[in-house]
Amino acid sequence: MAKVAFIGLGVMGYPMAGHLARAGHQVCVYNRTAARAEQWLSEFAGTSAATPREAAATAELVMVCVGNDADLRGVVLGPDGAFAGMAAGAVLVDHTTASANVARELAAEAGELGLGFVDAPVSGGQAGAQNGVLTIMVGGEAATYAKVEPVIQAYARMARLMGEAGSGQLTKMVNQICIAGLVQGLSEALHFAQCAGLDAHGAMEVISKGAAQSWQLENRHKTMLAGEFEHGFAVDWMRKDLSILLDEARSNGAQLPVTALVDQFYADVQAMGGGRWDTSSLLTRLKGRG
Repeated sequence: MAKVAFIGLGVMGYPMAGHLARAGHQVCVYNRTAARAEQWLSEFAGTSAATPREAAATAELVMVCVGNDADLRGVVLGPDGAFAGMAAGAVLVDHTTASANVARELAAEAGELGLGFVDAPVSGGQAGAQNGVLTIMVGGEAATYAKVEPVIQAYARMARLMGEAGSGQLTKMVNQICIAGLVQGLSEALHFAQCAGLDAHGAMEVISKGAAQSWQLENRHKTMLAGEFEHGFAVDWMRKDLSILLDEARSNGAQLPVTALVDQFYADVQAMGGGRWDTSSLLTRLKGRG
């Protein structure tokens, strides 16, 4: 069992830290809003700290799951950041979906301090975090990943080292590109089926057994048809992720015309007041909901 710090108890981090505690690891949590940490302690065995530095002080592994590059730097760097508290040989595992550049930056800083670092963004949404079945894509050194891999199994269904620092974030970008296109395609299919007078539920049941099958189709078509969009990853978060990957594409020369278009469709949903709706709310702009 490991001594672990978990920094960031949002919709993903909260249950992930819980799985670590249930697995028997010694967990110290930090959250910017202390009440959230107190709530976590009422459900799970562990301790809390007043700063990321204090949380990381005795930890072998420090997990971070926050919002974006700026949030990540805020809890890792500086006099109260995790790096300032970590002992030589400890490893920081960044579960934030952030840029590949910040992953490389933090990996270099960790190396100078005698620390390990892996970027390890996750996929599977809130349900995946709660059920402990996340997919984790990792960037970093093989020896560092070997220290991390047994511990993250507490909340992973699949974890794989993809290459050097930044590779985990790049793989997460591949994931988000796929999701953006799939959800738009599913939205158009549902819209078309309804406009054509078909039983949309029946149509989805039929095509889900063929080549059109996808996780999005099987898990989201019913709630989409019901006009329910409170089931996971928010539009605001998706636009953050798409902004990161489109910036990366401009740097590496990748052509992403569909992804760029879907990003603008999500901007339309935001303009309709749907920033906190889940990503399947792309259907709303086809129906003119607002």
